[in-house]
Amino acid sequence: MYDVYEIRKDFPVLEKIIYLDSGATTQTPKPAVLAMNDFFYNYAANYGRGAHQLSIQATNAFEDAREIIADFLNAPPEKMIMTKNTTDSINIVANGFDFQEGDEIITTVVEHHSNFVPWLRQKEKGVQVKVADIDVEGFVNPDQIDEMITDKTKMIAIGHISNVFGSIQNIEKIIQIARKNNIPILIDGAQSAGHMALDLKALDCDYFAAAGHKGLLGPQGTGILYIKNPETIQPTVLGGGTTSDADACSYALKSSPECFEAGTPNLPGVIGLGAAVEYLQKIGVEAVEAHDNHLARETAKRLKEINSTHGNNNTNNRNTDDNRITVYGPDNRAGLVSFNIEGLTPHTVAMRLDKYNICVRSGYHCAIPGQKALGIDGSVRASFGLYNTEEEVDTFINAVSEIADSVQR
Repeated sequence: MYDVYEIRKDFPVLEKIIYLDSGATTQTPKPAVLAMNDFFYNYAANYGRGAHQLSIQATNAFEDAREIIADFLNAPPEKMIMTKNTTDSINIVANGFDFQEGDEIITTVVEHHSNFVPWLRQKEKGVQVKVADIDVEGFVNPDQIDEMITDKTKMIAIGHISNVFGSIQNIEKIIQIARKNNIPILIDGAQSAGHMALDLKALDCDYFAAAGHKGLLGPQGTGILYIKNPETIQPTVLGGGTTSDADACSYALKSSPECFEAGTPNLPGVIGLGAAVEYLQKIGVEAVEAHDNHLARETAKRLKEINSTHGNNNTNNRNTDDNRITVYGPDNRAGLVSFNIEGLTPHTVAMRLDKYNICVRSGYHCAIPGQKALGIDGSVRASFGLYNTEEEVDTFINAVSEIADSVQR
């Protein structure tokens, strides 16, 4: 049984604040922090650089974490690259793929900058970037992707869940379209990994990128990149750990994943990430998905209800159709809600909520094109994690209501 109050004991910071910014970074549970402490206290050493016992233990712990994460996503460990974050993962693909002048890339206007700007940069090589539109709820029509494909299309890149609208894209259908046309496809799973059950083998995407510090509950500075066929990507950062042989004139690279992991890796971070994923597995990602989505959908519903409540408040001289709170995204959303209060900037709302000890995100959320496409000049975002409660939603709604009620008095 899902016991959110028992879960909260593993996140001490929640004793003093209401944390509704898990879309940016989740809090890290005690078992993951303890695993990192264990590394520093008992076997801190470099990866694969020595025969002594500490180096062997550190290397084994790092590889154990890789296997835990790969198993969680149903992917072969040798195809699971450990990176710094989602941005790093996507750049490895964008810069390592053999794009040629005249090639085409298809992405969408709703993407996080991490899955948008790296593709735009390929224009410097003479690559054309095609950008699919979204509807008013932040959804991409797969048929539009299909219609944009030509014989020059070499990559499709799409986010699984919008970090602004909470819209869950139909990536299964888009992957089928990619397969039908023999086009590689990258999925940005920053907002889906750890928030919903994922099976990369069943999805059959070519590349999957995600951050450790979001739904996977790990520390910052960790990320993953799944590459279905590692030979399709040329490593762009070389050096220690990537090389199997070298002389004065040439070098030979190791196989995946080592050829993509140059230099000393973030051993404590990856070890902590492995422990965090184990923690998540014990709770059950399906239960986490149901919990997060329920809170977000209930919050969106209640934010909309504030309008009708205030609209009938004649003492404030408001009309019944006074929609001072605008909520973005679909009803059937993932675990986040973006909104605005008329008359207040997103940052002002966030700062006022902070006085209630409520932490939310404000601004463009590193996704400017999608908000601009719908005429939105930034927004306030509340994003939920496995540790948030119904009582916190009540407090949040009451705070937003008070803030909205303070406008135009």
